[in-house]
Amino acid sequence: MGVYVNPTADGFAEILRTGQYIDKSELIAYTNSVLCTSRKLTCSSRPRRFGKSFAAKMLAAYYSKGADAKSIFKDLQIAKKTGAEFEKYLNQFDTVYLDMTPFVTLAETADKIVSDMQREVIEELEEEFPGCVRKGTKTLYKAFVQIHAKTGRRFFIVIDEWDMVFREVKGNGEVQKEYINLLRSLFKSGQTSQAVAGAYMTGILPIKKYGSQSALTDFKEFTMLKPGPLAAFIGFTEEEVRKLCRTYELEFSEVQRWYDGYRFENIGHVYCPNSIMELIAYKDFDSYWTKTETYESLRDYIDLNYDGLKDGIVDMLGGKRCKIDTGTFQNDMTSLSSRDDIFTLLVHLGYLAYDSGCEEVFIPNEEVRKEFVRAVREGRRTELAKAVKMSDKLLYATWQKDEKTVAEMIESVHLSKAAARNYNNEQALRYVVIMAYLSGMDHYLRFEEIAGGRGYSDILFLPRRTSSKPALLVELKWNKSVEKAITQIKEKKYAQILKQFEYEGKLLIIGINYSTRTAKHTCKIEEYLHTDIL
Repeated sequence: MGVYVNPTADGFAEILRTGQYIDKSELIAYTNSVLCTSRKLTCSSRPRRFGKSFAAKMLAAYYSKGADAKSIFKDLQIAKKTGAEFEKYLNQFDTVYLDMTPFVTLAETADKIVSDMQREVIEELEEEFPGCVRKGTKTLYKAFVQIHAKTGRRFFIVIDEWDMVFREVKGNGEVQKEYINLLRSLFKSGQTSQAVAGAYMTGILPIKKYGSQSALTDFKEFTMLKPGPLAAFIGFTEEEVRKLCRTYELEFSEVQRWYDGYRFENIGHVYCPNSIMELIAYKDFDSYWTKTETYESLRDYIDLNYDGLKDGIVDMLGGKRCKIDTGTFQNDMTSLSSRDDIFTLLVHLGYLAYDSGCEEVFIPNEEVRKEFVRAVREGRRTELAKAVKMSDKLLYATWQKDEKTVAEMIESVHLSKAAARNYNNEQALRYVVIMAYLSGMDHYLRFEEIAGGRGYSDILFLPRRTSSKPALLVELKWNKSVEKAITQIKEKKYAQILKQFEYEGKLLIIGINYSTRTAKHTCKIEEYLHTDIL
């Protein structure tokens, strides 16, 4: 047993000893089902902090001949549900476990990454299989073929952070090409195919594409866009999070607001494991994404000047969605040529969620939204930072009942590029108002066209439980008057909406009108206690 060849189960055992492991061992049932078949090569990509390394260490512990893992797995789902079948492949394969992170970060120069990795692994193979690897062998695929020819034994290969080369050596095409050629030799050669019983690669990015073709066509890929049968093993499911909330006495609705938002067909809502575990550790609802290296990337990508990128980000900050085409993305961080490429990359990084049914992206939750706002504020796109600052000012003016400033700020948003192009009806006005109040997402839940009293209120901003701000009930008018808007709120008793939310606190009713004759917005604000207007 060694560092790379037939490792022990210590890495996975350490994870289990924390006592907070969420059982994802049924992933083994999937990998067992495809072993030694044409589907034996699996690549599962997901964002940082979504449990990639946990899965890789678990598979290495299960298959490695250098591990004695029966006692480790006996209480996990894979053993309970599959019984004797579970033991069929337990510690039965010569396993090679490669974590690409140290190979990339500790290399003297980028040019040595691939050669150093092969040399170190071959040295261990020579120790594990004496007399099988010919002297002077410098490539892994030859070493595997030689061992298989002498012994008939087959390998299970685990590669963690497989895409580290593409993420950290972005500008070195030669190193990337050398690395891809290594992987091709391991997994596309007829000879090595006989020596390899199965493989599992995990990383953030899907396998690099050249044109429309994957560089490693034999791999079955499962991604944040198409997780397939591995969906349940990407992140925590809602059922798992509810159980954790009961165990650690957390309010699920608040956990949901902060960390929900990703969703896969067939399994429903998915949560970032790191965020949930950090919440449990610190008992503090906050954003834990700043602790990942991809935060700086988010800021840099937002700063790129592609058509529609700015407007799309403003829309999503305001709670809207953007339709995208994911097909042009080349699965790397350098071949970016459009807004859709940026947004697709952000899905793989976890900063956006993807709805495959309507092909739309959106900011998934409060945690990630805070990272977007922080990236916008610190970025170089001054127009984006200005939009956030304008919204902050508008919100403050609203709380102060400064009607003149509110009208002026909405006017500014209307005149900006974020405004709807065809500004000719109440629906267009609604879009502008929602964009103007995008900072309100920090304090409020927003509802549109919500039934209450004797009709439908245009917009309700309901304070979050942690907010002390007043509720905002907004009525929009087109070529009428703000007085008429305020009167309609009162006469139709829209404030009764608050009863269904059991809200007790201050309420600002807000009328906003746009006149096509003067091309001006006007505003009127009145304050009440919820009991005064119900």
